[in-house]
Amino acid sequence: MAQDTQENEMGVKSVGRLLIAYSIPAIIGMVIIALNQVISSIYIGYGIGPTALGAMAVTFPAINLLMAFCQLVAMGCAALCSIELGRGDMQKANAMLGHSVLLEIVASVLFGVVFWLFLDPILLFFGASSETLPDAHDFMVPLIVTAPVGFLVLGFNFLTRATGYAKTAMCTALMTSVGIVVFSPVFINWWGWGMRGAALAQVLGQLFSDAWLILHFARNNALIRFRRGIWRLRLDWMKQILSIGMAPFLINFCACVVVVVLNRALLENGGDLAVGAFGIINRLMMVAGMSVVGLGQGMQPIIGFNFGARKPERVRQALRYGLIAGTLITLTGTLGSFFIPGTLVRIFTDHGPLVEVSEHGLRIMGAMFVCVGPQIIIGTYFQSMGLAKIASLISMLRQMICLLPLLLILPPVFGLDGVWVCMPLADVLGFAVAAAFLWLSLRAQDDPCQKGDPECTPPPDFLKPKQI
Repeated sequence: MAQDTQENEMGVKSVGRLLIAYSIPAIIGMVIIALNQVISSIYIGYGIGPTALGAMAVTFPAINLLMAFCQLVAMGCAALCSIELGRGDMQKANAMLGHSVLLEIVASVLFGVVFWLFLDPILLFFGASSETLPDAHDFMVPLIVTAPVGFLVLGFNFLTRATGYAKTAMCTALMTSVGIVVFSPVFINWWGWGMRGAALAQVLGQLFSDAWLILHFARNNALIRFRRGIWRLRLDWMKQILSIGMAPFLINFCACVVVVVLNRALLENGGDLAVGAFGIINRLMMVAGMSVVGLGQGMQPIIGFNFGARKPERVRQALRYGLIAGTLITLTGTLGSFFIPGTLVRIFTDHGPLVEVSEHGLRIMGAMFVCVGPQIIIGTYFQSMGLAKIASLISMLRQMICLLPLLLILPPVFGLDGVWVCMPLADVLGFAVAAAFLWLSLRAQDDPCQKGDPECTPPPDFLKPKQI
């Protein structure tokens, strides 16, 4: 009975209350994840030095690649799970747990082997210098060796939220915090393990999170749980998972490519100091950005369930509330970067030259950060509706077609300021593209014209979601 209530409330309860109930824990969880990275960077900045902050920035593309392959599976399984719960197909919803575990392990092993074999050349390509390479190498090695641990955390977490256990998923981030907050000072400051100690603190936190989530899915009263029959991979379901997960995969893959170009442009125009400044700015923007990601994660099961249950008015309502909330969240990031950049930068370091470069860069890069919130929500909407092609296209357009050309054109003309200004310009262009696709898709869904009608022309099929 409890399962039926949890399964059906997304189709009958107030959308606003559902969004609050599901998003607040998700937002808290994602903010904790972002703060974990902030806290880790603070320990690194003050405990190891400004060069180590530059090394952290060099590892961003590698982390983005890790996230790309992880979310390729995690987001696809979570979205399909929500849709199948809405349709009442509990067998397929349960099977997504087995598919997630098996595919995440395969992806993490492949990721780990490739990076282990070519780590230093990859880091040099990502923008490492002779000074930052040793620290970047030391940070990445523990993460590579334990890649399955991190992959499983994300896969479990997305499914936990998709099945309505938002508070359980929130506690996952708290488990990771225990590792970082408790062990970072021990490993970095007391034992002198440097960057390797910073990475090991994160790994321990992920191990705590995995244990917590495994216990959740082992419970008999969990909506989906470990059971016989979920460990057999099906090719047709794998295709659906990868199709839906392609959008977040492309987001992170494109982010990897862009950050590589960005790091190399920063290194060429401002040296290791500019690379370190970007590391600080990235951590600050991550707090607001991850808050919107959490909002989207809370919105995703509501949209997925009601789409599967054929309740389009509730889908639209969830989208509208998400857009408003997402815009307000990233607006705070824009205001903070404009009014108090120095205060924010000094959280990480008191190194005078690094503070000066970071403060200037933050003012410019955060100017149009307000546009990022609605972009994330629109992408989550298309992904939740199974419109993977549009979600993927939006991701590609913003980063590869908008930001990458700007990074190739502006820095040679304007130097370091040319690097900083690329981001706000791409934010505006990306938002315009996402908003245009949303408008076209909503119009297509409302268009009553059908194929074969001689009196009208139906909208393109790729703009309209299909029941899968």
